[in-house]
Amino acid sequence: MANSKRTLFLKRRLRVRNKLRKVNAGRARLSVHRSNKNISVQLIDDVNGVTLASASSLEKDLGLVGKNNVEAAAKVGAAIAERAKKAGVTEAYFDRGGFLFHGKVKALAEAAREGGLKI
Repeated sequence: MANSKRTLFLKRRLRVRNKLRKVNAGRARLSVHRSNKNISVQLIDDVNGVTLASASSLEKDLGLVGKNNVEAAAKVGAAIAERAKKAGVTEAYFDRGGFLFHGKVKALAEAAREGGLKI
């Protein structure tokens, strides 16, 4: 029986996340979610189980509502880097989930790096 795309995505997400947890214990996790219409990112402290900062293309102050392109991803990446500084986080590890590190996800990561977040 063939696996569905969703099942393969979930397996890939768990594989990526578990490998990253082993290597980056104690650091905050920069978790990305990409849908067809929006992109969002959270800075998560897994030890305490809290979200330290978040940014999304759904936020009206970013002016990106309903946009999901490379430019929108770059703006969200810059916003999360700025909010991470305010939260006192300078380095995190990048959890791409089950998404490929290409296009929008890559643009978000590069914008966060340019904003001063070490990932």
